[in-house]
Amino acid sequence: MFTIREMKIEDYEQMIALWQGIDGLVLREADSKENIEAYLLRNSGLSYVCEDNDSVVGTVLCGHDGRRGFIYHVAVNPDYRKQKIGHKLVEISLNKLKEQGIDKCHIFVLEDNRIGNQFWTARGWEKRSGFYVYTKSTGQKAAIGK
Repeated sequence: MFTIREMKIEDYEQMIALWQGIDGLVLREADSKENIEAYLLRNSGLSYVCEDNDSVVGTVLCGHDGRRGFIYHVAVNPDYRKQKIGHKLVEISLNKLKEQGIDKCHIFVLEDNRIGNQFWTARGWEKRSGFYVYTKSTGQKAAIGK
């Protein structure tokens, strides 16, 4: 039996190990322990983990800017897929966003992340077009892992 509970910083080592093993999930300095801890504090009650016997087997990192929600790092250990763990994690986070008055949520998925794109499409998420995403680093950032 799986347990889904709010993510806490004490889960970090297990989460980062899971994330590093997921094809298509890219980690950056923004995923450092310090940055994840700050994110969880700013977005309390929105991010969750799924555990099996005290092992983290699924995650959803979620937050908002006051207008729109954002989901990052929906990850499920490949041995636990096809059990709707990712779906349940996302639904919990979306419901928590709704409780906070956030009625729209975005997720960024790399174009070549076949599994991720199939997951989101199958759950009714719409691929947006008509705009570009621009990024500018404010300092030197290094990739974590991989």
